[in-house]
Amino acid sequence: MDEQKTWSIADANELYRINEWGNGYFTIDDNGEVKVSLKGKYSQSGMSLMEIATGLTERGLKMPVLLRFSNILDDRIQFINEQFLEAMKETNYKGSYRGVYPIKVNQQQQVIEEICHFGKQYHHGLETGSKAELIAALAYMDDPEAYVVCNGYKDEEYIDLALKGLMLGIQTILVIEMPSEAEIIVERARALDITPIIGIRMKPSTVASGHWTDSGGERSAFGLNTTQIINTVDYLRGEGMLDSLQLLHYHLGSQIPNIQDIRLGAQEAARFYVGLKQEGAPMGLLDIGGGLAVDYDGSRSNSANSRNYSMKEYCVDVVEEVMAICDREGVEHPTLMSESGRALVAYYSVLLTNVLDVNQFPPEEEHEITDDVRPVLENLLWVKKSLSEKNLQECINDLNYYREEIRMKFLYGQVNMRQRAAAEHLYWSILSEISQMVKDLEYIPTELSNLSQQLSDIYYTNFSVFQSLPDMWAIDQLFPIMPIHRLNERPTRRATLSDITCDCEGKIDRFIGRDEVEEYLHLHALEDDTDYIIGVFLVGAYQETLGDLHNLFGDTNVISVTCAENGNFLLHNELDGDTVADVLSYVEYDPKQLEALIRIKAEKAVSEGTITAVQRRKIISAYSAGLRGYTYYETDQED
Repeated sequence: MDEQKTWSIADANELYRINEWGNGYFTIDDNGEVKVSLKGKYSQSGMSLMEIATGLTERGLKMPVLLRFSNILDDRIQFINEQFLEAMKETNYKGSYRGVYPIKVNQQQQVIEEICHFGKQYHHGLETGSKAELIAALAYMDDPEAYVVCNGYKDEEYIDLALKGLMLGIQTILVIEMPSEAEIIVERARALDITPIIGIRMKPSTVASGHWTDSGGERSAFGLNTTQIINTVDYLRGEGMLDSLQLLHYHLGSQIPNIQDIRLGAQEAARFYVGLKQEGAPMGLLDIGGGLAVDYDGSRSNSANSRNYSMKEYCVDVVEEVMAICDREGVEHPTLMSESGRALVAYYSVLLTNVLDVNQFPPEEEHEITDDVRPVLENLLWVKKSLSEKNLQECINDLNYYREEIRMKFLYGQVNMRQRAAAEHLYWSILSEISQMVKDLEYIPTELSNLSQQLSDIYYTNFSVFQSLPDMWAIDQLFPIMPIHRLNERPTRRATLSDITCDCEGKIDRFIGRDEVEEYLHLHALEDDTDYIIGVFLVGAYQETLGDLHNLFGDTNVISVTCAENGNFLLHNELDGDTVADVLSYVEYDPKQLEALIRIKAEKAVSEGTITAVQRRKIISAYSAGLRGYTYYETDQED
């Protein structure tokens, strides 16, 4: 960044690329705060995330907190349905569209309830992959024109539940994912005297790019190959149940960045659909699965964290590919179904966390060079004195050599701890000078190109990567991260983020950059007595359920935000994060037994005279309060 240039909101927009990945939902207002824009029944409103965070703090809700925006979820449901309907109208497609939301993407009750409620106007259904998900779907689905697509491994109980859903007027479709399932479905349907709706999942030969390439290809875990499909068709025909085969399903994977993969998958599936019609199955439904990507980094590219297509292009391309093949073969256009989950719920949630402390490189405070440490620093001081743009590479080589020499002398007792501290401080100061000079070079040697990362601060943030952002740790998923306030000020620090787990993997050192992924995030210097709040955006897909209890950090506080009748924001559905007692119980501890054990220890200490009865009461009170407390860092502890 040009340090002499006056800072503006436009500069903040360019730096954090919020206009690219925010999709109109998140912008920066004139006060330098991130604003969320919601479309409601009554109006379209915008509100500062910092105002929301301040209001939550005043209400006693502690950081970290997960914000859920129901109006954004509604808007996403409306958008994908209307885009498909518009694509069909433009191309003169004769079929219709039915979306089904895959519950696995975010199983939270609020999500399922909202999709079933708001999506009813579009007959938006659900996809399940287990008995538990099916049980939730049967309870919340209240639309006889919507579908519940039953995927995953199916035992008799799962199949019976789906069949009995048909008796309740819920359009449950049993998708055959393994050859053996066909026989079980036929057997249970006859036993219950229910005519099933059956689908077949094919294994596409198309292998999509991105993180989840194993969903396609011959080695994919789920689905039937061509021979198995033919055998299943013959079996159903022989059992007199070919008329129940109505759906073909395929799935290329999640977060598919390249539209060409999507087009090829649709072509192949349309061919199989036509083939099943020609075999005598009534069909009528073609489920293109998931894969609709989210542009996490705003690059609009075919990188794993982006997509090179718009929602409109996605819908039009799928419709055109299916229509072209059906028209060529004289087959009626099927009802198209998609299982888009990530594209629906990613924007729905934002994680807010406060910064607890910072480790700065180089340290800001001056370090006086006293007579007792000067002899140890002579070589480093010589490097500092001889610095110039012409010898930067030589100087950094010498700098690293002399630093290592001092460390070795410390190991052998030739340098004391105070002398080593002075040497380390001087080392970082010189490295900082070299970094400033490097900026003016036309060509930067490889050895000097990573200085910015070496000199980045560590901001300690109040959350757990493993609990709240597991995909960032496990598969290097990139999420937009930025401060939610002070954006009308120039950020002067470069930082990586550390969470509060005792694990070196509990860090974030990959961030969305202006042109590419950067190894540091631009942040502001901390101010005394003022919380610095960072937002992690687009975390609505997968993160809540995949999170684990590393270091026994549990679920964060959660609150929903919607657009109220008067146009203001309404905060509701407040969910307290896990207490210490909660997470201990998850790993088989009994909180009451823990308290009892502490009481025994405290009473023994009183009897031995090591503590007083009053001290015993305070110890037990503190222990009990700790069990009831939030698992994350709290700043308002009681005495």
